[in-house]
Amino acid sequence: MRDELPAPSLRPYRRGDWVPSFVGLAVAAAGLVNLISALTPELPGRLRATDEALPHELVLAAHGLALPAGLALLLMGYYLRRRRQRAARVALALLLAAGALNILKGLDVEEAFASWAAAGLVWWARDAFCAVHVDGRLRTALLRIAGIWAGTLATATLAVLAAAHWITPSPDPRQALTDAARIVGLVGPVLPVTGPVAWLNWALAGLGASALVGSAWVLFRPFRDPVHLPSAQARSAAAQLVRSHGIDTLSFFKLRDDLEHLHSADGRALLAYKVQNGVLLVAGNPVGPQDAVPQLLREVCALAEIRGLRLGVVGACAGMAELWAQAGLKSFYLGDEAVVDTPTFVIDKKRRKKVRQAVNRVERAGYTIALHRGGDLDEATVAALEGVSARWRAGAPERGFSMAMNSIGGEHLQESVVVVARDVAGVVRGFLHFVPTYGRSAVSLSFMRRDKVDVPNGLNDALVVRSIELLRDECDIAEVSLNFAAFARLMHSPDGLWERLLGRVAKVLNPFFQIESLYRFNAKFSPRWVPRYLCYEGSLLGWTQTSLAAAWAEGQIPKPAWPTRTAD
Repeated sequence: MRDELPAPSLRPYRRGDWVPSFVGLAVAAAGLVNLISALTPELPGRLRATDEALPHELVLAAHGLALPAGLALLLMGYYLRRRRQRAARVALALLLAAGALNILKGLDVEEAFASWAAAGLVWWARDAFCAVHVDGRLRTALLRIAGIWAGTLATATLAVLAAAHWITPSPDPRQALTDAARIVGLVGPVLPVTGPVAWLNWALAGLGASALVGSAWVLFRPFRDPVHLPSAQARSAAAQLVRSHGIDTLSFFKLRDDLEHLHSADGRALLAYKVQNGVLLVAGNPVGPQDAVPQLLREVCALAEIRGLRLGVVGACAGMAELWAQAGLKSFYLGDEAVVDTPTFVIDKKRRKKVRQAVNRVERAGYTIALHRGGDLDEATVAALEGVSARWRAGAPERGFSMAMNSIGGEHLQESVVVVARDVAGVVRGFLHFVPTYGRSAVSLSFMRRDKVDVPNGLNDALVVRSIELLRDECDIAEVSLNFAAFARLMHSPDGLWERLLGRVAKVLNPFFQIESLYRFNAKFSPRWVPRYLCYEGSLLGWTQTSLAAAWAEGQIPKPAWPTRTAD
């Protein structure tokens, strides 16, 4: 999975840890060499030597088996790069057999040496192939593969029988089965087909290749746990850790009820994650005492490796990005968290004229804005808040992963603060939902919702202003974390040509993702910008895969509705 050797401080060192990527390419190359060798004529001198020393039938069989062996080795290269344990074992056997076949079919010593050298490398670095598989019992996988091949062979036999009129001589059912088995097994000879089904040999060979690919997927797919959301006891332990060590403004969001948790072996640290697009995606910074975090990172690295997943992080702070670098992860500037320092916040007529106008407009419309402790809200008010939220979403699911809760209600409501805007009739028309940050005088915005019709322009501005003032005056809150502004620095203070170019790209994407709009909204309140990072494994491919996983997890782009698998 990884494209380079990570620092050993947070990754276990294994002999040959660099091998999977290299040996995957080497084995794929060996497979290609075997394919070419099988499809090209043998050297006459060597062929005469093998015919004199070995039975002719054995030479023909070796030549025929070289083609499927080469194709299988090509597939092995893909799975070896992904550190599959079972792929390493099968590749070892295939490489040894391929070397022998190369000798038997025509004294192809060069190809045999390449295969055996690759086998030696796989054996030497066997501990580096650490990804376990979807079913620990090999028998189950083999039964499934037998089913694939039985279905393939039955289909191919029926196809041969259906085309029997254009085959000379016309095969009986037993001969049709034999011919079908040879062609789908890529050990042919081809059928003498004429007329409108002249393509039959290619179709049957393609069917066999597809069965081989499907068998490899069944045999080598990595183990993926069904989603195990935390139990009530686990959620309670997580909440206690967040209360004790959740000093980061994103810490409370670990308590979303749709995230999986990983506790360190000693129970002193916690991280929340979700698996998306083959990436174990960590939400924000881990929670726990500073000396317990490195061990937790070692454990999540090991978890990702044995599950055959890339490792990624969304919303890491600068310090944590440096620590993740010790696990081999690179960092990419993702954007800025807008944090308002409430003691110095004032609505200056000169600097915030539009914000002041928005507040006045809302007040003239008869709206009142009040702060409520979440635990003090009655059921009718909570229902009204959820109604506003539902109308705002208009049927879309809740967004968020690392920087928002996934619901208003729930256990976390007791510790939340909700600032509610009501119209002249006392009807709830908008609200801001804040969650606490423990260990510092701060809160984080989770939801900003309002009705879309019949509300005064600037209601959100007024809600933010009054929230900052009320949180400062009634709750003695010193910091209010507002919305996350993606790529904010690229738009307000780019450094160099590359960042200016990325800033222009962000502006182009604004109509689809509200990148610039959200930055400008936050900037109206003169926040302090706190950078956050996306951490990822590998190079461009790893960045692309992790970015897509993050976009799916945060709900920024819709995720394709793949068929879901619960458990085997």
